Amino acid sequence: MKPSIFRQALCVSAAAVLTTVSHSLTTPTAHAQGGTPGLMEFRWDSDRNYRKLYYFQTSSIENDRSEWYLHLRAKDRKTSIMKLTVTVPDYFDAKLRPERMTLCRTSSGSMTKRTRCLEEVPATIEVNKTQTAIEVYPDTPVPVEGDYSLRIKLFNPQGKRMYQLNALIQAPGDVPMSGYVGSWLIDMD
Repeated sequence: MKPSIFRQALCVSAAAVLTTVSHSLTTPTAHAQGGTPGLMEFRWDSDRNYRKLYYFQTSSIENDRSEWYLHLRAKDRKTSIMKLTVTVPDYFDAKLRPERMTLCRTSSGSMTKRTRCLEEVPATIEVNKTQTAIEVYPDTPVPVEGDYSLRIKLFNPQGKRMYQLNALIQAPGDVPMSGYVGSWLIDMD
């Protein structure tokens, strides 16, 4: 072999090795953790009557199968729950099915453990025909102590939108009237 052909072959093989090494040394792409709300929430029209409620979803990708936990923590409410109404925006295009919903006492997740139901609370759950309200009637009033969640299994709605779901609670007593507790502001990626 001539020295110039040998040098060319050596340069080509060295370039191939360098390309392979450089591809293996690239840093992996960081992905945001889906399913958790952001640490900061900004609202243009801040209203003192708005109360933020916490939620967890296993996926925030559109059309993806997900479980939503709409939390009602003990410190978010002052009374027991005889009836829970969740209002849903009319542009929410996911199918809400009562048989895929449960009211349960929950353990809120953190960095080291995931949100989960500890025990289901027997309840009747209804969704109106226009899919704009979920009504939950526990068999016995839910006590003030403890954290509870409405767990919804669904395919996420289509479109990158933000949804505000409102919680209204009717407490046991003489006056059958529901009061605003707070809102879950859910963002889809």
